[in-house]
Amino acid sequence: MALPTALLDRIRHVRLLALDVDGVLTDGRLYFQTDGVEIKAFHTQDGHGLKLLKRVGIHVALITGRDSPMVLQRAKALGIVHVHQGCEDKLTTLKALAQRLDLDLSQVAYCGDDLPDLAPIKRSGVGITVPNAPDYMHGHADWITDRLGGHGAVREICDTLLEAQGHWSSVLDTYLHGRP
Repeated sequence: MALPTALLDRIRHVRLLALDVDGVLTDGRLYFQTDGVEIKAFHTQDGHGLKLLKRVGIHVALITGRDSPMVLQRAKALGIVHVHQGCEDKLTTLKALAQRLDLDLSQVAYCGDDLPDLAPIKRSGVGITVPNAPDYMHGHADWITDRLGGHGAVREICDTLLEAQGHWSSVLDTYLHGRP
């Protein structure tokens, strides 16, 4: 999907990608084993895209309303240091993080899929949601990804950020010449 020029201009200024977890990095379903242990499935391409963003200096944050050991494990595996769990007020958390990173909210892209994500989507420089979010969320986002949450939506965001900011050819070149 081709994004409007005005939106691409805003994407070029993004220095922080903040993400909800359930419904964005996962498909939103929660799996529980009989012993009560929660299981989450993460898309590997999303993870690699987040590593690429970090490589070019774009900060990555996870802001979720739930507390889950799997989120910490996944964040650790990806080298994500900005992990905020149990957040009822995601906008306050996002504003505090942006301030710590010396960023304006106009330099933030935020992707979420449900009502707790509405304020960060509306206040960020680039508000993003996924097609499997409730329909009423679509009207508040600047961008609805083509891919579903948990099925490569985050990778789509990462690749778009990399391309819009002029990093894609160097990323591709790195892998073509065997120096990832």
